[in-house]
Amino acid sequence: MMSKPKVMMVVTNDSKQQEAAFLRKALEADGCEVIHLDCSIRCYVEGAEITPMAVAEAGGHTIEEVRAFGHEGKCQAVMIEGATKLAVRTHEVQGLSGIIAVGGSMGTGLAGFVMQALPYGLPKLIVSTMASGFVAPYIGVKDIAIMNSVTDISGLNTIARDVYRNAANAIAGMAKGYSPEVSSGKPLVLMTMLSTTEVTVRALREALEADGCEVMVFHSSGAGGPTLDSIAADKDVALVLDLSVTEIGDHLQNGLANGGPDRGKAGLAKGVPTIFAPGNADFVIAGPLEEAEKAFPGKRYHKHNPALTAVRNELPELKQLADHLAGMFAEANGPVSFFVPLGGFSNHDSPEGHIHDPDMPKPFADYARSVMPGNVDLHVEDAHFNDEVFASAILAKAREYLKT
Repeated sequence: MMSKPKVMMVVTNDSKQQEAAFLRKALEADGCEVIHLDCSIRCYVEGAEITPMAVAEAGGHTIEEVRAFGHEGKCQAVMIEGATKLAVRTHEVQGLSGIIAVGGSMGTGLAGFVMQALPYGLPKLIVSTMASGFVAPYIGVKDIAIMNSVTDISGLNTIARDVYRNAANAIAGMAKGYSPEVSSGKPLVLMTMLSTTEVTVRALREALEADGCEVMVFHSSGAGGPTLDSIAADKDVALVLDLSVTEIGDHLQNGLANGGPDRGKAGLAKGVPTIFAPGNADFVIAGPLEEAEKAFPGKRYHKHNPALTAVRNELPELKQLADHLAGMFAEANGPVSFFVPLGGFSNHDSPEGHIHDPDMPKPFADYARSVMPGNVDLHVEDAHFNDEVFASAILAKAREYLKT
């Protein structure tokens, strides 16, 4: 007889006992075995497979000690640590097929940390009051789905029942179909891009796949690059092609796609052979045009869509980018190359683009040459980023790195 898929349910019984019972009943009706992880602090309510006492103990304290903190942040930190350890251990020992949580800001925060510790591919769903707002801290770089609870998580009503039932059906369906991918055994190549540099990235991806590599491409709009960095740090990666520097430039200029101060550093620190190129260095990503004009006055703008504007970078910003990259490259523990195209950095920075400036790439290349450390293999190509000759030059170096 086929075993039931195991679904971990993260709901606090001290404040959401009704919701937990309803969700369990729905999951069991869908043919799932439920493992309830209860991180309650205020009081203990029987029924969970993993009790608050066990969670606190895994976090290094008794539940009484946690309650005595009298500070929700300190209590939360212990329960997050304990819950994460127990969720990971449960998955390792019993083999979860999915995880679902219901919570407000505190519950969503705890569930987010727990789910971020579990592997890619394992179905993850949070029903949250925070789903209609800023959710990046809860998702991190993992494949977590967030569903809007609509009403507050405070008792059952006609809307809440539908939401929880739908959530249970969703995670149950994913759990039943879950079959973890095994490693392909192929050399793993990680790449960044935006649609404005897709021509070259697509050519490289297809060529490297034909060579027998597994290629993962990440959208460098704020989360993609940090996800690449996380995978570069955790997995056996053969090559990084960081060909879109949007998230680095936006970090320096306070754009919307800010990837943070450590964006791009993980693979370099680990010694993964890395090729960088200034794809999309010609612009910063800003909000709607009227906001972009206020945040970056006196610049050239391209209204990409009603929500996003490309703001033209000038030579001072490009020099700042070169200085930042040079500092990163100097700390590299493996081979690193930097390819600069003299014909432009993206579709926007082309004769057909809206913020093209043919006078920028050469002085950028000259400045980059003057500041790059000695460990950098610098290539300046008389081509546009999306020209075939530029893709071919990068491909040749990629194949060289993959052979070593």
